[in-house]
Amino acid sequence: MTRTAEKINALVREDSEMDDALEAIREAADENGGEVQWQDVNDDLTSGQWGRLIEKGVLVDGTEGFEIADREAYDEALDGDGGAEFPGSDVDIDPEESKWSQWDKLAAVGSVLLMVGYWFDSVRDTVGSTLDLVLAPLDAALPFYAVILSVALLTGLYSTLLQANLMNPEIMGKYQQRMKAMQEKQKDIRERKKEAEERDASEAEIERIDNEMERAREEQMEAMADNLGMFKEQFRPMVWIMLFTIPLFLWMYWKILDGHVAESELRMVMPIAGEVELHRGLIGPMWGWIVWYFLCSMGFTQLLRKSLNIDMTPSGT
Repeated sequence: MTRTAEKINALVREDSEMDDALEAIREAADENGGEVQWQDVNDDLTSGQWGRLIEKGVLVDGTEGFEIADREAYDEALDGDGGAEFPGSDVDIDPEESKWSQWDKLAAVGSVLLMVGYWFDSVRDTVGSTLDLVLAPLDAALPFYAVILSVALLTGLYSTLLQANLMNPEIMGKYQQRMKAMQEKQKDIRERKKEAEERDASEAEIERIDNEMERAREEQMEAMADNLGMFKEQFRPMVWIMLFTIPLFLWMYWKILDGHVAESELRMVMPIAGEVELHRGLIGPMWGWIVWYFLCSMGFTQLLRKSLNIDMTPSGT
């Protein structure tokens, strides 16, 4: 927003009748080749309003009278909504960009079906015994805590790659930018209302500000309904990560729960916690092997993002 437009918006906020005065000046300027004199508009605005426009530099000296300092900004301020503009409030977001493909939906259904394995032994046994055909050599070569570490490295790798390829930081940035702009707009309106009440502004001006606040709230509610696309964008890589991770979890769960791991391999020395048993509760109901997995997975994920230079921060924030 230019300086002239800012001045005009400030004058309109101070005087609710300034809109009509500015429009009268524009019409007179158009009729007189771009210049306006007091006698051309004295029926449409007060001398105080005329003086404020000159004092603020909205009107500057012309050849025979006064001319508008920045006509383009003047027209923009009058033809707009009269309020301050906030970067991001007019962000164009295409809901189709966040639309899930048929494969994404199938991945979500598959993830839900696999989760049943945590409650039904038959599903867990089927998934666990099937994966064991592939992972048995790894289990035979390494102690079980190292097997968990290897699985954490694998899941951290494909989780990072899936998030980098399936989640669009630019779209996420657009949603966050729009919400931030709406919050700033509401804050600006509240400050203007407080200022108007402190200087005992007219009821008409305060009512106009209240109407602006109501419109801003309605816009925010509409935007919040549209923000479903942001959650879809965030959750899209998660369904693929779950589709690949749940079977690995079921395999480790099956190995421990059904006694496929030697008793000696179920003990390890964990940082801070000291010696623990992987098949016992460590943090509340969470077993030791789950805590160990999450520690390894989070550490590997951060290292992989740094080494592959993958930034998941929404663009524009």
